[in-house]
Amino acid sequence: MSITESTAKRYELQDPDVRLMLEVRDDSAAAFEELMLRYQNRLINLMHHLMGRRDQAEDLAQEVFLRVYRSRKSYKPGSKFSTWLYTIANNVASNARRSMARRKEIQVDGGDDAGMGPANPLDRIAKAASGQMPTRVIDRAEMGEVVRLAMETLNDRQRMAVLLSKFEEMSYADIAVTMGMSVEAIKSLLSRARANLKIALEPYLEQGARPPAE
Repeated sequence: MSITESTAKRYELQDPDVRLMLEVRDDSAAAFEELMLRYQNRLINLMHHLMGRRDQAEDLAQEVFLRVYRSRKSYKPGSKFSTWLYTIANNVASNARRSMARRKEIQVDGGDDAGMGPANPLDRIAKAASGQMPTRVIDRAEMGEVVRLAMETLNDRQRMAVLLSKFEEMSYADIAVTMGMSVEAIKSLLSRARANLKIALEPYLEQGARPPAE
């Protein structure tokens, strides 16, 4: 879909990250560095939850920024910068998963949760999924691991939608653009994902039974 001049101008005026990316288009190294500072950790955390391995997440985040840099000369803002960036990230993650499936190397590194700070949105995911269920007193680290296992029970599209919603607090419309789906399809996808998360977390929240590791 072509991007009109009025659309590009609107996003340029509204989004400071779009303005930085336009500077990157004009070969500003400082602007590129600023965008990396703003998004690097967020991208790594997103990739970590999508792929399950911290080292791979760091490599894929680097690949996303490489694609951003290589495409800078053709950049024209047709959405918020974060939406454009996560569209690239979604494509990179999808390619990586397909490559892993071909090589039959899918594995889960259960012990690596470095970089997940106290504001980890997995806590919010757990609370949202648990609803009004009676809860035990739960250790934060243990809960993070349990939610990670629960997230792995979701399919790839559900997991990506939940992460964009909870990590980035993206709107349905922006998630739809990022994932190439309609807004209604995203609402349905997130509804199914929340239901699946609740089912996966319920045994732990009620009885302390962890979701099975895949």
